[in-house]
Amino acid sequence: MHACALQLLKILHDFLSYTRAAEMNGSSITGTLILTVYKDMNSDKNGFFIVIFLIYIASILTNITLMLLIYLDTSLHKPMYIFLFSLIVNGLIGSTAVWPKVMVILLTGMNTTSYAGCLIQIFLTATYGACNFTVLTVMAYDRFVSIFNPLKYHTIMTPQKVRQLLLAANLVPVVCVLGQVFFTSQLHLCKNTLHRIFCDNLSLSSLSCGESIQSRMTNLYGICLIIALLILPLLLVLLSYVKIIVFILKASGNNGKKAFETCSPHMIVFINFSIATLFSVIYNRLNPYLPGEAYVLLSINYILVPPLLHPVIYGIKNQEIRDSISKMWKRKIRTI
Repeated sequence: MHACALQLLKILHDFLSYTRAAEMNGSSITGTLILTVYKDMNSDKNGFFIVIFLIYIASILTNITLMLLIYLDTSLHKPMYIFLFSLIVNGLIGSTAVWPKVMVILLTGMNTTSYAGCLIQIFLTATYGACNFTVLTVMAYDRFVSIFNPLKYHTIMTPQKVRQLLLAANLVPVVCVLGQVFFTSQLHLCKNTLHRIFCDNLSLSSLSCGESIQSRMTNLYGICLIIALLILPLLLVLLSYVKIIVFILKASGNNGKKAFETCSPHMIVFINFSIATLFSVIYNRLNPYLPGEAYVLLSINYILVPPLLHPVIYGIKNQEIRDSISKMWKRKIRTI
């Protein structure tokens, strides 16, 4: 995994070198981009800053706490919590790619970003969304196996299988999103204003100089990504939960209750993130202009709230995590 991370960093470094060269040699607008949505906020900037700051800090603290808990408690070294660890890391990357920059703009009023910085932000936020769906799909598969093949669970979900699923769930979206960002970087831009609080691929592509084969290819590739990394995982998870719900309804009291407790945290997280993502995608595709406040709320619901809800939901709904927190707390009290 460490070697894979280094390779991905090298790919990203090479890509950034390419975009810098494009800035120097291209004839299109690839210098500074202006995020115009901040002009609509006026006196609301301070209020939005406080809300974003508090949620972001709470998200950082709760996620790091849960990561440390999973890392330190060997009883949580199970496939579900390994996948949860990956989900948490992904959430931190996605929120950190956006909100520190947003807070700086709200404080300083400097509502600009570089072209290369915009492409990096697109890559990180798109990877956040795609990896969330693929990791949540893998987690759904893990829950499906634990319910329908409990006796064979450890035979099926071996450490090697877990590593393969984790690698595929993170590497496939990264490669696909890199392709999307590459296509977008090839577009010639004739405008430099984005009505967004942060960069996204569709809004940057809309700055291109009219309809062209490149812009159509970029748009088609984006639609294919949505189908492959959003719609398909959504359908797979929904089908698995239809079977699980049917099982719960038919099972005896204790078995049904145990199956529900096993799946309910994942189900809540998945439904919440799916609604937020679909809402964001639909509005980005169908409504090119929204008031600044609406974009802030939409963005908060997509890329700020989910990373906070994931550890909270798993901490409240998962008995093993509650037991682990209690055990750690008692151990700390004894040392005092």
